[in-house]
This record gives sequence, structure tokens and C-alpha cells, in this order.
Amino acid sequence: MTNRIDLRISERTAFADGATFGNTGAYERIRARAHHAVDPSAAAQAGITDLDKAPRNAEGLVEFAADVVILRPVDLARGNRRIFFDYGNRGNCRALQFYNDAPASNDPRSAEHAGNGFLFRRGYSFVWSAWQADLLPGDGRVVMDVPVATDNGAPITGPVRQEFIPNRTTYCYPLSGRAGTRCHPTVSRDTSKAALTKRRYTNDPRQLIVPSDWQFSQVLSGDALTGEGGGGETGIAPSDTHIYMPAGFQPGWIYELVYEARDPLVLGLGHVAVRDLISFLKYADIDAAGNANPLAGTEKAYGWGRSQTGRCIRDFVYLGFNADADGRKVFDGVLPHVSGGGLMWMNHRFANVVSAAGQQHEDHHNMADRFPFSYASSTDHLTGRTDAILKRPETDPLVIHTQTATEYWQRKGSLVHTDTQGNDLEQPDGVRVFLWSSSQHYANPLAGAPDKGVCEHLTNVVHTSMFFRAHLDAMDQWATEGVSPPASRIPRRSDGTLVSYADWKAQFPEISGTRIPTGPASLPLLDFGPEAENGVLSKEPPEVVDAEGYSVMVPAVDADGLDIAGLRAPMVEAPMATYTGWSIRAQGFGTGANYEFTGSTIAFADTAEERAFTNDPRSSVLERYPNAEAYRQAITAATERLIADGLVLEEDLDRLSERARDWGRPRHSTRL
Repeated sequence: MTNRIDLRISERTAFADGATFGNTGAYERIRARAHHAVDPSAAAQAGITDLDKAPRNAEGLVEFAADVVILRPVDLARGNRRIFFDYGNRGNCRALQFYNDAPASNDPRSAEHAGNGFLFRRGYSFVWSAWQADLLPGDGRVVMDVPVATDNGAPITGPVRQEFIPNRTTYCYPLSGRAGTRCHPTVSRDTSKAALTKRRYTNDPRQLIVPSDWQFSQVLSGDALTGEGGGGETGIAPSDTHIYMPAGFQPGWIYELVYEARDPLVLGLGHVAVRDLISFLKYADIDAAGNANPLAGTEKAYGWGRSQTGRCIRDFVYLGFNADADGRKVFDGVLPHVSGGGLMWMNHRFANVVSAAGQQHEDHHNMADRFPFSYASSTDHLTGRTDAILKRPETDPLVIHTQTATEYWQRKGSLVHTDTQGNDLEQPDGVRVFLWSSSQHYANPLAGAPDKGVCEHLTNVVHTSMFFRAHLDAMDQWATEGVSPPASRIPRRSDGTLVSYADWKAQFPEISGTRIPTGPASLPLLDFGPEAENGVLSKEPPEVVDAEGYSVMVPAVDADGLDIAGLRAPMVEAPMATYTGWSIRAQGFGTGANYEFTGSTIAFADTAEERAFTNDPRSSVLERYPNAEAYRQAITAATERLIADGLVLEEDLDRLSERARDWGRPRHSTRL
């Protein structure tokens, strides 16, 4: 039997109000649902956890379906015959936001959603599709339906662990931790059969919360139908999918629930859904029902994802899904962004795909962070195992891996290009790795003035979206014409630009009143049970086998506290502040711990007098740039150097220069 796909189109409309984009012309928007049927015993699906326990149709195939959105040139002949695939982050459309500097939207229809039009001016057919099957419908997300695994019709049960770290007093959570994510129902609502603990910091002992202090219940609210006053009312109802704490979950504490769950989804089919969709769009003329392929004639396909979906890309390639069921290459090139050194936590029983990968304070013991970390072959010094993400030369894609300073502090980013002991590891010829120096994990191209949230410093304001566009052009030239892209720009241990935390701490400037990290997120060796490699986790929480674990290093910094190595954005080359990849939780929110995926902006003094009075070792703004025009010129000159190196496109020069006017407001707050 062969895999089948039936792409059922439900909507075709004009995109961007019929606007034209350069030589490509107008675009149309297609909404569809891809219906898949696969042979669970075929080699193409080998290794999918619990696929053998999924229900089958009359032909012995396993069925599942996923939402698909396509933006394609009305006249395909005027396009570039290339697919740009957006691995929707938690079901959300992201690429138009970052490549086109467009507002975020899960319903891209208008000219505003086209942003600067970059992907469309280049002629790409844009594809956004579901791969994460534990999402619930809502907020315009693309979603996917996969079967529940059973043991010959009987429910499968097993341990599930979930963390909750509130930023304000919270009383009720879905067991998945997120309202938009399906929960694994509890087998029993008897809280004595589960364990809820809390701890201040991730390595602190877990404090058991007595079973009588919490419930498997849900808070219901709505308008009162009767009664006086006309106000709303709430109710507490038993629930298999929610946890309720009458006294409230307190901000900054790490709460951890371990309970017996039932009904795991066959989540590994997410990789199959992407593989078979892209293969169909790239190679086929018609689908299983005889309908025409809307992107017939495609020559190349590129996959992009950021954060969660960057990890998904790495996992997809590592597990061999870049070869389709007929052995053909799926993606010609992939561009994982801010994945750090992680893989996906998806092809495991009872996985919570939406969970963030391990950080210093949050989700520290997460299954996503596991060997191999690098595209190059290396040996795990703790286990003796040798492996690599790229190991299938015939079907491995070209890779441009990009990460920010945050990934070195929170996502073990150094392990992408070192061995497990922190030694430099040369990457294969088909790989480029770039550190976007002194920038943070999430950098909204349309960001306004920063705020602090629950942290001590303002968020990092470094603008980086111009790098996405240049990297994609480089990828296309590489895949199409064999033109090598610019060399990797990363910190290296051999030249002293990749260092231990102790060395970094000695380098970072002593800025009065500034708390610095206690270190990057560590990575111990964990044991999730004897069947973990087969997708079944039996030890929750996992056993810490080696607390020292793997060597995690960080970029060395200069006298301003800015990363020395890497690809430095114009705002880093001509700084107005110390920009970091780390941020620190404020008092009352997990004091002093690194916070999720945000960085910091620690402003320079405006004047020499202010610098002297505050004992700031960094030169002031006016000592660097005598006026706002001088700052704009410095940004322009830095951009021109990057253009000359092939790392920024010529079209971005005017954009970046214009953003720098008036001291780069609103990103920078200054009294000048």
C-alpha cells in the first residue's frame, strides 16, 4: 500500500485585495484540508510511537487530517516555482510577520498582511499547515486530527508530568497548561492518586501539597440567569482535564503535577503530515481523489520554523522524514530559527507538544533536550553514543540555522556547534550556523517601546528581521545554483569568543544596580525510563543521572557587555544600550532566575555627566554620537558593511536608516 493524500479545497479568494507584487503579479488564497491515509506497517512510517495501536479503515490504513493554507501566484508561471513552508508555531502563522515585517495574523487576507511583500515579490508559493495534533480550534489556528491509541480497544494509561508557573495568582489551569491545547484526561479525580508539588527554584526539593488542598476541577463563569444585582457568577465543577487550587497558585513558584492519564494521541503523525503534504505539492499532478495539485510544477521547497517549530524541523530531519515514502528529498533547504540545541517532544506517548523546551527556571527537565544536539557527528561523552542530526546524505537538506543570544543562555545553543564537552565541532559543508549577536529569542519587527513585564530590565529591542530575508535569498542561490552562502558566524572556544559562565561574568561590565544571571540553563543527563528511546516515558519526574551533564557555554562580551562574535545587527554595531539575551525575574516572580525567552536592554547614560555620576563604565550616548543624525549615520554605515558581506539585502538599507531617525524611537527611550 502507498500513502494517500486528498487535498479538499474549501475556499479560493483573492489575496491582498488583488494587489500585484513586482513581476509575480497577483496572489490568491486557498484554504483546504489535507486528508491522509497511511500504511502503519510500511517502512516510511517506521518509528512512529503507537501507530500500531491506531484504528484502521477497511483498507488497513490509518487516517488523519490537517488544515492547509496556501498563498500562491494567480499565474504560477510568473512565480519562482518554490514553496516556502511555514511550520506554524503552536498552529499560528509566523513567517509573514518576520519575513515581510507584517502584523501577526492567522487570517492573512489583506494588503496589510502582505507587509513589505518580500516573499511575494520573490514569487514564493507560501504554505502554512498544521502538524501539531494536540491543539484545539480557536484564534484562527490551523489544527490537525489524529487517532487516539488504544490497547486493542482498551484505554492506554500512563504517567504525565506538567508544570505551572504563574505570573499572577491563578486558581485554575487546564492540565495541558494552556487553554488552546488538548489535555490528557486523568484516569482518576482522586487527588491522593496524583502528586502536586511546588518549589522556588528548579533544583530545590519538591514540597508536596496535600491532596485536600487541590482538586481535579474547573472554574466555570458566566452571566447569572437569575438573582439580584445582575452580576456574573462562578461555579466549581469536577473535571478530568483541569486542576483547581482554592488558595491559588502563587507567582514565580514552580508547580509540578504528576498524574495517571489516559488516551494518548498518535502525535508523531505530525511529521508524516508535513512530509506527505510537501511531497505531494512538489512532485504530484493530482491527489488521491483526482483533483489537480494547486502547486504543480514546483521545483524547490524550503521549510522555516522558529522556536518550537525550529526544533520540529531538526527532529523531522533527524528522524529521516526528509525522505518521502518513495525515497525522494522533501525539503531542499531548511531554516530553523531559535531552536537552540533541542529536538521536538512529539513522537512520545503522552507528549505535550506545546510545552516549551527546557530553560533555567521553566520546564527544566524536558524531553526535548537530548542528544544529538549538532548537525555534525559527535560522541556523547556521558553515554558513549555517536550520532548526528544529518546522517542521510542523499536526502538531507541544506541547513541555515540561526539563533540569538537567548538560545545560549536558555536553550543550550552552544551545543549546536560544539561537542558535549564544549569543544568546537566543525559542521558539514551543507550547514551554516549564525548567532544573531546580542538579540533575543522573539524580536517583533514592528515592536514599539519596550516594557519590563515580570523582569528587572526592559526587554531587548534589537531589530533583526532583515537577516531573515538575506538568509532566504542565500538559501535559494545555494540550493539552485550551488552558490555557497556567507560562512557561519558563531562564537568559538578556540578563539576565546565562546566561554564559560565564570569567564563571561568576569567580562561583563559592572553596571550599578544591575543584577546578572546566575548562569545559563544547565543540561543534566536524565533518565526517563528504559523505554524512553521507544517513545514511552515511565519515570516522571525523570531521574537525574549526571547533574553536571553537558557543557553549556555562552558568547564572550566586550566592554559594553555586547556579544563579540556572531552576526551583529546594525543596532549592535552602533549601540544605544547593552543588549543581552537574558532577562532576570523581578522580586516576587522567581527572584533572580532567568525568565523564559526574553533579553534585556540596559540603557547607556545619555551624557558624560550622567555616566560619571552613576559610575557607569560604558561610554554615554552623546560621547558616541554627538546628535541623532550621527546615530542614524552610524546605523547606515553598519548596514552597508553587512550588505557588502551578503548578510543584508540592499532593499533594507533605507528601511534601517529610516528606523534610526530620532535616536531609534520608540525602541529606545532617551531624554535627548
